[in-house]
Amino acid sequence: MPLRSLSRAMFLGFLRDRMTLFWAVLFPLMFLVLFGGLLTDQGASKIDIAQVGDVAALDRMPAPAREALEQSLEIEKVTDEAGAIQQVRDGDLAAVVVEDGDRLVVHYSQADQVTAARVFATFQGIVDSANLAVTGTEPTYSLASQRVEDESLKTIQYVTPGLLGWAIAMSATFGAAVNLVNWRRTGLLRRLRLAPVPTSSVVLARVGVSLSVALGQTAIFIGLAVGAFGLQLTGAWPLAIVLVLTGTLAFLSIGLLAGSICRTEEGAVGLANFIVLPMAFLSGSFFPLDGAPGWLQGISRLLPLRHLNDGMMDVMVRGQGLEAVWQPMAILLGFAAVCSLVAARLFRWDA
Repeated sequence: MPLRSLSRAMFLGFLRDRMTLFWAVLFPLMFLVLFGGLLTDQGASKIDIAQVGDVAALDRMPAPAREALEQSLEIEKVTDEAGAIQQVRDGDLAAVVVEDGDRLVVHYSQADQVTAARVFATFQGIVDSANLAVTGTEPTYSLASQRVEDESLKTIQYVTPGLLGWAIAMSATFGAAVNLVNWRRTGLLRRLRLAPVPTSSVVLARVGVSLSVALGQTAIFIGLAVGAFGLQLTGAWPLAIVLVLTGTLAFLSIGLLAGSICRTEEGAVGLANFIVLPMAFLSGSFFPLDGAPGWLQGISRLLPLRHLNDGMMDVMVRGQGLEAVWQPMAILLGFAAVCSLVAARLFRWDA
């Protein structure tokens, strides 16, 4: 069958192309290994604090409260107040704490506003607690905190879906764009057009190979994350496969559009990079976008990779089911349809 022969030839061509294998599989895996090794089992970093002399609010703190405090602060007792303050100016310490009569004086730097806010909020809470303890007044309210995720949840579970989405986008976009330009430049497209092979078979073979590569990428990513970094999948994680397939179709169509526009392989690579790399940053593939401004969040929601990443995060990490995949699938398929129609209008058999 022409379809089977074309699919086999395209797949073997993919496996023999070392550069394509590197960019589609090995390069994203390097990021998974890097992020997994650096971020696994790490939360927010501790703040380095210097305590000068005795500070009653800290030294007389109940043991459970002190233990909770030391999860976010690294407190070291020092005697040289001036030297410690200089370390704060130099950025080597976050703050210096000194007791001055009935005042708790905290010297900090505003250079790192996030750390400064954490320091201020922490010591404001310490002072409030100390004041309550001195007055002997029972607090009206108490705080109870409970983590919404499983206690064993690790950072790798947030890293894997985003990097996998980026890998899928890279492979599908680059593969389609570069192959289309290469086939046109070498005259292979013209020969396929003149050969007794239906155009539908050529298209289906290209789609089938891209979907097969995406499934292979998914297996490698999940296998490495589970085996090497302790990724724990929720019960609905197989739904991620459906999202991977629809995401591949979306980015395959974007690659076909790029390949239809460009005349050289270098141009196709540049255009694919211009599309995929900024999209990865704006879609949360490398870091979360929770603190991004509203206008940036709005732009992010217009990108197909954002919906692929969010959908895989929902079913792989957050334990959601079918309700979490319908909207991302519809958006990704919509992108695939629109980009395919535009690519078909711009498509040329000859250079």
